[in-house]
Order: sequence, then structure tokens, then C-alpha cells
Amino acid sequence: MRTCIYPGTFDPITNGHLDVMARAARMFDRIILGVAVNPGKGPLFSLEERVALIRPNLAAYPNVEVDSFDGLLVDFARRRGAVALIRGLRVLSDFEFEFQMALMNRHLNAEIETIFVMTKDAYSYTSSRMVKQVANYGGDITPFVPENVRAALRARCSPKNAQYMPGGHD
Repeated sequence: MRTCIYPGTFDPITNGHLDVMARAARMFDRIILGVAVNPGKGPLFSLEERVALIRPNLAAYPNVEVDSFDGLLVDFARRRGAVALIRGLRVLSDFEFEFQMALMNRHLNAEIETIFVMTKDAYSYTSSRMVKQVANYGGDITPFVPENVRAALRARCSPKNAQYMPGGHD
């Protein structure tokens, strides 16, 4: 069984993430969405909340599961028996960062490949960070996230108290 890891902070998961996941699900027998602990990004949602927000969106994909990890991605991938890492690309600037990460991961474990998957054009400008900012200012995020995530953001973000939302590269 060919397994891949689709890693990310997923704070929160977006329709762009789900698009990349669906494409990967056609290429691999098993996909594991690896939710990174990564406290350095200052996530809006706890690790448990991020995993819980992802789960309902996997129902249509029997070969996809979600798990969390802390530490090196290649160590997590090895423990889970993965042969590849999936990384989503939106714009050219994503490639430079992802390329550097792929080279480092290859240095750490040359047996795990990195595969870049471009998201649909409709999601090329969407990031978790931008979705959180729009939600915090009361904007409509319906086109960018699943309904359960929209509800969670609505409950967490306060347009009356708009502030910069933490986060970085998805």
C-alpha cells in the first residue's frame, strides 16, 4: 500500500487544502493529513480543534485519515510507512520555500519523495492566514473554507475587536 503524508498546520483547513488532498487521494492508496504541532506559528485553534475541524471533511475519502505530529516530518513519515510527502503550491513564492524544505527532507531521509501538487486556480490566493484575517474583520469566507470551519471561525473571531491574526506560511 502506497502511503503519503500531506503535512501542514491546517489552522484552519481551507478548500485549497482539501483540493490538494483530493488530488493526492487519487494518486496514493492512503493519505495521512499530518497536523503539525508548530507552536511557533501561534495557531488560532488548538491541535485538537484543528484535527476535529478536519475529520468531518474526510467522509468522502475512505483512503484519507488525519493524525498529528511533533518533531521532524520525515520521522513522522517513516513511522507511518509513507513513501512520499505531498506539498501544495499556490503561487511561485510557495515553490521557493517548499523546494528548500524538500531538499532538507531529502537530506534527512532520501527514501521519502516530495511531490508538489498545484491547487486549483480558484484557491491560488487563499491561505489560512488570509482566511483568518478576513473572518476577523467580518468578511465572507464561505468560498474559502468548509461550513464547519466557517462556523468555528465565526465563533472564534470577533469583527468588533478586529486584530491581526497570527499565522504564517500554510
